[in-house]
Amino acid sequence: MAKKLDMKQVKAALKRKVAQTREPVKPAVQIGFVHHNVDCIGCRACEIACKDKNGLPPGPRFRRVMYVEGGHYPDVFAYKVNMSCNHCAEPACLPTCPTGAIWKRETDGIVDIDSTLCIGCRRCEAACPYGAPQWDPTEQIVKKCNMCVDEIEAGRKPYCVMACMMRVLDIGPIDKLWAGTHETKAIGPNDKPVRRVKNMANPELTTPSIAFVPHGKGRVD
Repeated sequence: MAKKLDMKQVKAALKRKVAQTREPVKPAVQIGFVHHNVDCIGCRACEIACKDKNGLPPGPRFRRVMYVEGGHYPDVFAYKVNMSCNHCAEPACLPTCPTGAIWKRETDGIVDIDSTLCIGCRRCEAACPYGAPQWDPTEQIVKKCNMCVDEIEAGRKPYCVMACMMRVLDIGPIDKLWAGTHETKAIGPNDKPVRRVKNMANPELTTPSIAFVPHGKGRVD
């Protein structure tokens, strides 16, 4: 049986969608993630904390720890890349949503989703170059990371950040994270953050709000 939609919610979402399709939201401050690829030990505590916070069933993962290994003896390497929704400046998912369930917040640039408006068409999932929208097979709808906006509005940080025992994951104003001027344990005094690591989709596609402290083998020349 199809779920009954609240028409007031639908109309408000469509109105918001039309406005944002015509003119991209330019937030007062754009919040983003930073991840230290070298010091991450791959414990996946961030993944588990995220799944617990969002009550996700087996399968969908809003945050994903990816292992990168390569080289030939004696020149071998291994490091981790930690990704979730990148809360892009120009999110590819937003204009593809036919119900306006996805929107970008004006205060902090977080790309949020109202899953009660999702009809399960999965267009956003196909459009995102970073695999952020996740299909929930139990509810037959798409869900995604919203950077734990309830925690942020309460003056706290996202569950994934708080769960990181190595303090290699954090959030902050993305322009300061890129410049390495935001005070965080994820960026050391000699670290030089980058916007992209190898095998990552071109940032020019959507301008993702994420910074990395890269492994030497993960740098993009």
